[in-house]
Amino acid sequence: MVVVRAFFRLIVFIIAIGAIVVILGAGYWAFANQNSEAAAAISVGTSSGLRSPENIEDFFVGLYLQSQAETINTPISDDPSPVPFTVEVGETAVSVANKLYEMSLISDPDVFRRFLSYNGLDATLEAGDYELRRNMTMRDIAETLQKANFEEVSITIPEGWRAEQVAELLTQENIMDGAAFLAAVRQGVGVEHPLLADRPAGASYEGYLFPDTYRLPIKATPEDLIQRMIENMASKIPANALDLAAGQGYTFYEILTIASIVEREAVIPAERPTIASVYLNRLAQGMYLQADPTVQYAMGYQTDSGQWWKTPVLLEEYSQVNSPYNTYLNPGLPPGPIASPGASSINATLQPEQTDYLFFMGCGGEGAHLFANDFATHEVNVAACGGG
Repeated sequence: MVVVRAFFRLIVFIIAIGAIVVILGAGYWAFANQNSEAAAAISVGTSSGLRSPENIEDFFVGLYLQSQAETINTPISDDPSPVPFTVEVGETAVSVANKLYEMSLISDPDVFRRFLSYNGLDATLEAGDYELRRNMTMRDIAETLQKANFEEVSITIPEGWRAEQVAELLTQENIMDGAAFLAAVRQGVGVEHPLLADRPAGASYEGYLFPDTYRLPIKATPEDLIQRMIENMASKIPANALDLAAGQGYTFYEILTIASIVEREAVIPAERPTIASVYLNRLAQGMYLQADPTVQYAMGYQTDSGQWWKTPVLLEEYSQVNSPYNTYLNPGLPPGPIASPGASSINATLQPEQTDYLFFMGCGGEGAHLFANDFATHEVNVAACGGG
């Protein structure tokens, strides 16, 4: 009797398991062979192909979403008013779903999160700013959040400008608060890059504000722009820039300082490597640089002319400008760069022409210079150019 009862129980168990398998199999077959309308109800994209479940969990999630198809495809409201929405960098699908729910853009954060996951969209949410509406369905919102609608602005930074000029332009063009940008430059913190490795502690970002045209998100911060400038610089100069600087016995920061002077002095591009050689030769011989742009930098803003660079600077003024940037009064390099050098000036200083020149002077109206190995020849050049 016991054997019969056990056998009967086994038969019942097998029948129950079989029934479950049949039910699951039928459900799986039905789900896998659903019509295009049912597939579209819980899918995103324009593909008309039917989506088959990849595993048992996927199968059950699909069944759940089919039961929630009306929630997925019905807007929470008929209000077409735009609602600003931001997905932060690194934000999870759970957080995004909760924010949407709190802002009354969706009716069920769990359904939305599962909808994203089922369609593989939870890992492809794009950080950025969006404009959503409450008359959008969950599918509409899910598709929209795959590509941020960045509003961009453009700004062109000329070569040879000092940080204050860049800050003024940013304000004038309504790119960002120039005062905040200048403060970030002077503080010299918040940005990291290998080119900054040998920058002295406490130094500003003067000199690293690489001149070029930049397209920025409308909400870009000063640090965003500075980071782009340094990365752009790195892409336009030799990859071994730090090694090239060290090969001359300088840090890259010191090379950048010299390059900023070259940028302010050179007018004809072909002369940049030669002008760089003059300053490097003078440094090698322990001579004063006597670079006019460093005095102009030290003199600062000229209220009478409304300019940041006083031109010309009279000879008697050189002894009156008490500043570590005055290379007529102080030996060696100034404390740091005086402007933003372009790639040509940086590369010319990293790989200067090999000369014995120690002097140069502008001669003529085209920006050309005469170079000399010694002071006697320099005096001849000065006389030939009408006294400078």
